[in-house]
Amino acid sequence: MTAIQAVYVRGHEERPDPKPHIVYRIEIQAHVRSWQMWRRYSEFAEFHTELTKSTGSSPPAPLPPKNALAILRGPFRDSSSMIEERRAGLETYLRAIISAKDDKWRECYAFRDFLGVPVGRLGTMAEGSTSSKQFSSSSWLDEHLELQAKIRDIRAEINKRDALSDRGDVSASHTANVQAKKKLAEALSRVRTLTQGLQELGMAAMAQGELQRRTDMVARLQDDCEKLGKMVTVTRQGSRSAAAPSSQGFTNVTVAPESDRAALLSLSKPVTRVFGAKKPQETEVTRPLDDQGLVQLQNTQMEQQDSQLATLTHILQRQRHLGEAIGAELAVHNELLDELNNDVDHVGGKLISAKKQLNRLG
Repeated sequence: MTAIQAVYVRGHEERPDPKPHIVYRIEIQAHVRSWQMWRRYSEFAEFHTELTKSTGSSPPAPLPPKNALAILRGPFRDSSSMIEERRAGLETYLRAIISAKDDKWRECYAFRDFLGVPVGRLGTMAEGSTSSKQFSSSSWLDEHLELQAKIRDIRAEINKRDALSDRGDVSASHTANVQAKKKLAEALSRVRTLTQGLQELGMAAMAQGELQRRTDMVARLQDDCEKLGKMVTVTRQGSRSAAAPSSQGFTNVTVAPESDRAALLSLSKPVTRVFGAKKPQETEVTRPLDDQGLVQLQNTQMEQQDSQLATLTHILQRQRHLGEAIGAELAVHNELLDELNNDVDHVGGKLISAKKQLNRLG
């Protein structure tokens, strides 16, 4: 995924230097900004070659034919229809890359460089790089939105893994889990880079309220990554095969003697569910449920508790940051009071000296 939402080729211009040629105006729209680039067809051709070499496959849409504008070199200049045809073809070419399901073309450095994506954004794509990158305020927000999209992709991969596991496709489920782990590792690296970039923006005199808001945004990303990390480490077993085993699998099973069953289940005592020290009480919710339903209910309640705990964690983090900010503000005020006290002592000393001199003159 990239922060680029739309690309348009909406105009062209004929330039005489170094020799007559046509350049096309590319308009790029991202989450919080937009800009434009001018590219000639030969640059499109070089970009297409580099993109194909870097990704190992051609982009989803073909590049318009190379010699469609050769007429410009001759005496005939009335070629507006061919220019418009090429413009439309170049726009289709770029928009196909933007809308493709596979993001390998969008993640390629050549693509970002061709569209002039800001350098602060390019730095985040370096594999294995955890060093701090230069962000502007708007590019930081772009990166945050990209990471949110990346986290949604990871959740989709985990859901795909679970669905494949339910169908019994172990190989495809494992592949989806590996892809989720790879994307999560990249997301964690980019979250660390985003955190370092926020620290640099804070030192660059960003407003305290905005800095606090973005700190909370990073904290939520970190919590999401932590939850996803727990999810990708647990591979579900095929629930259908486990929940509904075939009757053929039990044809050769030896039935335990009744005495062993009685000793195991302690049939001499009333059969009750024991969850703790106190005797449990059936409720309207648990009474109609079997063992599997109780486990599912317990998991749902645990997820709700985890969500509430995450909310409480955000609140406590907010309170901690507010306390730290108040402490820092008090420290500044104490320094100002100390300086004022020193100034008062200094002025008092001068007044005493002036009074002594006046006494001598009098």
